[in-house]
Amino acid sequence: MTLTRLIVFLSLPLYALDQITKFWTLKTFPPPWVETATNIVVVENFFYLVRVHNQGVAFGFGNGSAWAPIVFLWVPIIALILLRIFWKKGAFNHPLSKAAVALLLCGIIGNLTDRLVQGFLLEEAKTNSFWQCLSDGYVVDFIAIKLPYYDKLVPSSGGWWPAFNVADSCICIAAILLFIGGLREDAASRKLLK
Repeated sequence: MTLTRLIVFLSLPLYALDQITKFWTLKTFPPPWVETATNIVVVENFFYLVRVHNQGVAFGFGNGSAWAPIVFLWVPIIALILLRIFWKKGAFNHPLSKAAVALLLCGIIGNLTDRLVQGFLLEEAKTNSFWQCLSDGYVVDFIAIKLPYYDKLVPSSGGWWPAFNVADSCICIAAILLFIGGLREDAASRKLLK
């Protein structure tokens, strides 16, 4: 399957789902700093819908720091450039690896969109400069899941995995597919050498 087909049939629908769910979250829940912030219980003590603003990356690394919004604005741009270079060089030959690239595109562009747009949608954005709004950008996370025994590993978590979104899910699934695709490519090349 070509990259264009993968983008049209996998990346774009998932990107749309990612953005729709994020804007639904922003419309449904008050900002996290409001005392009346709420959540929706989907499955009691396991799966909640919440509203989290994340200026950092995985596990909130860098969240709330002055450098994170700028650094993590450039990281996805560099990642997109590298994906393009590796695709052109034929690094993604296995079908699973190609699907992983489509998922990575969705995830990277979905969270990059947030970083570029969300800072301008904040109430105080009306009086902030362009650069201040850009540096106030954040990713909207809304899925909260409690994992068995996670509180043993990270006691301060109370067992709750850090909130995430559709784009984050696409990136995680892509990583798994790249790993499996790489193993299969390696196994296939070993068979050819025998």
